[in-house]
Amino acid sequence: MVAAALLLAVPSGAPLIGSPLLPRELRGLWPGRETAVSRGGRSTVVGLAASRPLLDELARRADRAGLRVSAVLGGPVRPLIVVPESARDAARLAGAARLDGLAAVADGRRVIVVPEAFATLSPLGRDVVLAHELTHVVAGTAGLPAWLYEGFADYVGYRDTGLPVATAAAELAAEARAGRLPDALPGPEAFAADGRDQDRLARVYQEAWLACRFLADRFGEGTLVRLYREAQVAGVDRALASLGLSAVTLTARWRAYVREQLV
Repeated sequence: MVAAALLLAVPSGAPLIGSPLLPRELRGLWPGRETAVSRGGRSTVVGLAASRPLLDELARRADRAGLRVSAVLGGPVRPLIVVPESARDAARLAGAARLDGLAAVADGRRVIVVPEAFATLSPLGRDVVLAHELTHVVAGTAGLPAWLYEGFADYVGYRDTGLPVATAAAELAAEARAGRLPDALPGPEAFAADGRDQDRLARVYQEAWLACRFLADRFGEGTLVRLYREAQVAGVDRALASLGLSAVTLTARWRAYVREQLV
């Protein structure tokens, strides 16, 4: 089942201090500070009142990102976006030790923006990140290998952006043109946000994206969505087998696809 993000029924611009209308875990995030809620057509963004311009921008962008996610997964998407004051607050709210290298993170029912990193993104980058994280919220990640849920979220994020593959996967393209193709689909440890090598982290996401892009190109977007959902229920090996693939054959064909797209 596709789950929708929590929606707060609060008038746009309403100031809130410790309001019971906020989710319990948000009420103590900014003690004694004025909190604002910005509403889009379907989205709700919560943050400090001092960040009002960013909240309003995010409401508009979240509406567009929700439409992109809905176009792939179906059903209405009603995003809840939370904008903490700092990366440290974002990590605390997400229950993570650190969020180095990440501009936003999904915690199952909402998107938490990492303000310092998000501010460095281009307008297109902000749209891609929001669609990526909303995909996690709506589609879920439980029971899936990291390459599939991260690659699928990037597939939705980059869908209809018009970016050339070699531009969106610039770091991986540089490696491929130097004759260094990835040997295996990335595992969960490869996605660790440790802040030490941003190019490496970018390549990992690009590898996963191109695995899902290959599946959509070869079998169709609808089949990619069905594979994702079947993998959540029956496991990725069984889902791949329904397409005549194994982990070994997918890896070989994905490596060939990376070479074809980037070299």
